[in-house]
Amino acid sequence: MTSNTAPASNPVPTPPAGEEPQIQIFLRKIPLLAELTPEEMAAIKPELRIRHYAKREVVLHKGGSGDGLLFLLSGSLQVVDITEDGRAIGLRMLVPGDFFGEIALINGSTRSASVVAMSDVLVAFLPAPVAMNLFSHSPSVARQMLRHLAQKIQRDSEFRALLSINNTSKRIYSYIVLMQKKDADGTVVENLPTHQDIANMINTSRETVTRALLALTQQGIVQKEPHRLIIKKPDELQKLVQSE
Repeated sequence: MTSNTAPASNPVPTPPAGEEPQIQIFLRKIPLLAELTPEEMAAIKPELRIRHYAKREVVLHKGGSGDGLLFLLSGSLQVVDITEDGRAIGLRMLVPGDFFGEIALINGSTRSASVVAMSDVLVAFLPAPVAMNLFSHSPSVARQMLRHLAQKIQRDSEFRALLSINNTSKRIYSYIVLMQKKDADGTVVENLPTHQDIANMINTSRETVTRALLALTQQGIVQKEPHRLIIKKPDELQKLVQSE
């Protein structure tokens, strides 16, 4: 790792002892970088700046410059926007392997939203010139970026449709369906946001979210575990979403 100096507003802490050998492993778990050749990986690794942020610390500020591409290595982040009356509206969650800051980077524009740490996080920052060169010269990265942008458009469209639902309970159920994924344990929502964060994202109250999740738990439709939700009866959840 080189001793590149980060912008003054984002000091680069020294990685804890023993962490440096893990960076290569972290990078291979990032879908955007997973197919890089050993030579390509060796070329970008010295350019990466590893940063640590504490829970609730702002990682990116809305209106900041698109000076690089960022990768979440560990922990969880939330993309938020601030309304005119000062309320923070959660837009989406980021989990390890996700990258962010690509729109401002590609457009040469300012950041369109802020990113806040929901736990202690480890983030890798790749300066804009290196990232843009990667987009231009690595076919695997270009393919992954196009796929990512297409999925992002679809996800944003689905989220706008979710926010248009008048019934708050159905909005919560639809949010869970939108966030669920398949894994070895079945259908799950990993890195489940707090009830308040969910409420912020879908424009309702924390109490409403708590009541809706409690009702789903009591009906045996979901099982709540620390930081995740197991969907025990996906079909029943879907029926609630589609009910009149």
